[in-house]
Amino acid sequence: MSASAFRSLRKALLGATLAASTLLAPLAGQAAESMKIGTVVWAGYGPFYVADKKGLFEPHGLDVELQFFNDPALIPTALASRALDGGMLTYDQVVASVAKGLKHRVVMPIDFSNGGDAIVAEASVGSVADFKGRKVGFNPLSPSEFLLAYALQQNGMSDKDIVPVNMTPEGIPGAMASGSLPVGVTYEPNVSQILGMGDGSKFKVVFSSKDAPGLITDVLVFDEAMIAKKPEAIKALIEGYLDGLAYMREHPEESAQIIGQVLGVSAAEAQAQMAGAHNLSLEEMPASFAPSQATSSFHGSGAIIAKLLKANGQIPTIPDFTQTYDARFVEALVQ
Repeated sequence: MSASAFRSLRKALLGATLAASTLLAPLAGQAAESMKIGTVVWAGYGPFYVADKKGLFEPHGLDVELQFFNDPALIPTALASRALDGGMLTYDQVVASVAKGLKHRVVMPIDFSNGGDAIVAEASVGSVADFKGRKVGFNPLSPSEFLLAYALQQNGMSDKDIVPVNMTPEGIPGAMASGSLPVGVTYEPNVSQILGMGDGSKFKVVFSSKDAPGLITDVLVFDEAMIAKKPEAIKALIEGYLDGLAYMREHPEESAQIIGQVLGVSAAEAQAQMAGAHNLSLEEMPASFAPSQATSSFHGSGAIIAKLLKANGQIPTIPDFTQTYDARFVEALVQ
């Protein structure tokens, strides 16, 4: 889709636009605006970590405080209570929030899981079809379950064909090492930990987020009220992020060291984890907002996610996916 066609589509869907002068006016030269952004430790958020370390938000007139959470499920509540200005979430969290009446909106897709989330199994398990009748450990109503459900669906199966085991992603490696769990759904660095057990031939990846690009997407989220209150600061945050992404590509070794410090691993290990996530360029971002059945679109991935959430009684209804995002900031920047 061309940039002009995308802009026309978004205007029709949203029925309103931010004044160009408001969105495009830089904050530099004014008193620095401050924002508190909730995040977790994840390689896909690397451009934010680099931008923070290298001071790349300041030239845009923005002072950013990254507040780290151990549990991403706490971030939507912190947004709703105004303890945070914005947050980094997975898109399924936004679908759930909007379905429950919250006014959370994605302003930018950050990254697609690109193998960073995976279903790992004992070497004797040849394919997803072999999950039938076996124990499968996963965290319910999380990206792990969405990935599992999609894998089962693609193979003509459902959760009725497996023995579900409620388990945190961090608990999967230990359970598989003990021999009590033949199949587990988790993410990096747990995936690499499992694959490296023994002589490296005991476990393998059977299905991963590479097989469903965009199904697990990390996104930058703000409440509608905050979007109305601080549009210039949100634009500055996105610009600082893009500067961080550019810096990563120009200085990969230094960036890996910075990201590794946040992740608590070496630069080499950070690079390995970063390979499991694909950070979208500005030019790639409009496709996430465009109506499509592809998992790379919020409409396509949202349909899969919302169906599962509703079937499990987690949301009362499937939301209008155009109400889960606000593409105006990306639209302004791609002009």
